[in-house]
Amino acid sequence: MTMKKFAITALGRACIDLNAVEINQPMEETSTFKKYVGGSPANIAIGLAKLGQSVGFIGKISDDQHGRFIKEFMSNAGVDSSQMIFDQEGHKTGLAFTEIKSPSECSILMYRQEVADLYLTPDEISEEYIMSSEMLLISGTALAKSPSREATLLAVEYAHKHNVKVIFELDYRPYTWTSPAETAIYYTLLAQKSHIVIGTREEFDILENVSGGNNQKTVEKLFLHTPELIIIKHGVEGSFAYEKNGTCTRGYAYKAKVLKTFGAGDSYAAAFLFALLQEKTIEKALQYASASSALVVSRHSSSEAMPSIAEIEEVIAQQAWGDKVHA
Repeated sequence: MTMKKFAITALGRACIDLNAVEINQPMEETSTFKKYVGGSPANIAIGLAKLGQSVGFIGKISDDQHGRFIKEFMSNAGVDSSQMIFDQEGHKTGLAFTEIKSPSECSILMYRQEVADLYLTPDEISEEYIMSSEMLLISGTALAKSPSREATLLAVEYAHKHNVKVIFELDYRPYTWTSPAETAIYYTLLAQKSHIVIGTREEFDILENVSGGNNQKTVEKLFLHTPELIIIKHGVEGSFAYEKNGTCTRGYAYKAKVLKTFGAGDSYAAAFLFALLQEKTIEKALQYASASSALVVSRHSSSEAMPSIAEIEEVIAQQAWGDKVHA
């Protein structure tokens, strides 16, 4: 069997997070922010690289100081940045200002108008680069606008052509979509073409354009298509991993000293995929994902906060798993 160059290639947005340094107060009163690389697929790629995986990235960034900062940071983090393309039409990097009013009151103020990552074009997708990966990770925001939408769908076609597994991280952000109906159309299209689908229950409701959806009905519909594994997250109630063979494994949340809520989903995905790549069981993968989430919500950033294998395994060793967590 030929070894692939990358375990995973991520496609989508890489942007700037400006996280409030002065916490426990509203953004109106905050004057100091710290700059980090952000964006769900970028965070996941960085998290996987920190866990020792070979990771590629496909995306478009602004040809300015922010774009250069992102590319250099990701390269230094161990992510291959050869397919991170500098936009030549003046589009800027997306900015996300985060507010940390309390552990349970966090908000993100996004600037996503005409951002560079949504201008990735189909002719900028390298078939050779995708075929050099075991898996291709797609973030939902890459589907929100053309030409990024078409570039993403072409990347998925290349993945299928070369037997590259497709992972769809739903990553729903309402500010880049024109309507729920539009979102549901493209989310459903990509979910049906993906081997692994990961998202919150609320995000799956967006995919189905329903309110208060049912996990069993969701997975039954998707299992009629490509998906082999579907992860539905329910916050502190844990998560459920559904396999096509009918097996359902429940994951539980580990206790955390919560500083902020954002970044949890990205760290969850990175650790879960790492465990799968290491051929661990689904239950063990859920443990890694939950432990990684617990660590990242206790830290100020998302990308720089991604934990090591040793840190994840320490949480697993120190805390009970399963019903004992809720005792």
